[in-house]
Amino acid sequence: MTTRRDILRSGVSALGMLAGASCAAGAPRTMREARHWAGLGENAKCGLCPHECMLAPNATGICRVRQNRDGTLVTHGYANPCAVHVDPIEKKPLYHVTPGARAYSIAVAGCNMRCKNCQNHTISQVSPRDTSNTFLPPDRVVETALKHKCGSIAYTYSEPTVWYEYMYDTAVLARKAGLKNLMITCGYINPGPLTELAEYMDAANIDLKSFDNAIYGKLNAGRLQPVLDTITLSKKLGMWVEVTNLIVPEWTDDLAMIRKMCGWLKDSLGPDVPLHFSRFHPMHKLAHLYPTPSKTLEEARGIADEEGLHHVYVGNVAGTDSNTYCPHCGKPVVSRRGYLVTGYDIVNGSCRFCKTRIAGVWAA
Repeated sequence: MTTRRDILRSGVSALGMLAGASCAAGAPRTMREARHWAGLGENAKCGLCPHECMLAPNATGICRVRQNRDGTLVTHGYANPCAVHVDPIEKKPLYHVTPGARAYSIAVAGCNMRCKNCQNHTISQVSPRDTSNTFLPPDRVVETALKHKCGSIAYTYSEPTVWYEYMYDTAVLARKAGLKNLMITCGYINPGPLTELAEYMDAANIDLKSFDNAIYGKLNAGRLQPVLDTITLSKKLGMWVEVTNLIVPEWTDDLAMIRKMCGWLKDSLGPDVPLHFSRFHPMHKLAHLYPTPSKTLEEARGIADEEGLHHVYVGNVAGTDSNTYCPHCGKPVVSRRGYLVTGYDIVNGSCRFCKTRIAGVWAA
């Protein structure tokens, strides 16, 4: 008999197990034809992300989710989340989207990057066929999110773009039900699929892992430019965008590079884009390193301020100032203690004190 403790240890919340029946990994009802691919004889070319994997029969893509089955590209990442939780929206982190609201958060195993520092490597670096999953089709995701009084659904924890079909179908139903859709992503997706998805996606936190292409290759097994393209296109398509930069000692802690990144963000997205500097903790293949020094994080925040960004945050550090301040009068308009919102002084999208417009997606 599965106990609540067993469920929590498995990485699937009790809430998730209550939302849908458990299923064996790789069950046929969670496999279906993928979107964004082309058949080339017996091979299948995936067009979802910049890797554009060319898959021979039975081969699986870098993401470990999409596979060539008899000349058809299928996804193993449909309706089978390995993690389901209710989170504060601030945990994503999204600080400028309905502060204090609850986000119904789901994840399917898989990722199209190979980050040496991944904090969720036990689900991101494996296939959905290798995890303990819950059968939770899109309509049940929406139904359960509403039941638990969540204002949004967050596609998070692993890399949601690699289970694109599940995210897309859920987002369509969520929009009809009045829920917001939030994508927490590494941003490694091609423009076509992103454009299609953006019609139903309200906000994204995009992980800009560094501002150096060589580091992207060595640390993350990806390329920088496609991520920059995703950031700018997401904003152009009307999604609210926040950016996270994890500062990894000896890898992404070069302050000159951080300054260059901050300048690019201001020039490309404007000064109001929220930037979250996140503290690294020894993890996965970089367990031999040390946590990011607080001094480095504060220096990075100072550089972002100097470059003209209005909303800069430091995460993964207990007791840090996580308030949102009005860029005109300097008063806190959203006060936080950790993920808890303790004060809210935004009225009709503007600072209560000086009436300056505060960029974000605010509650009515």
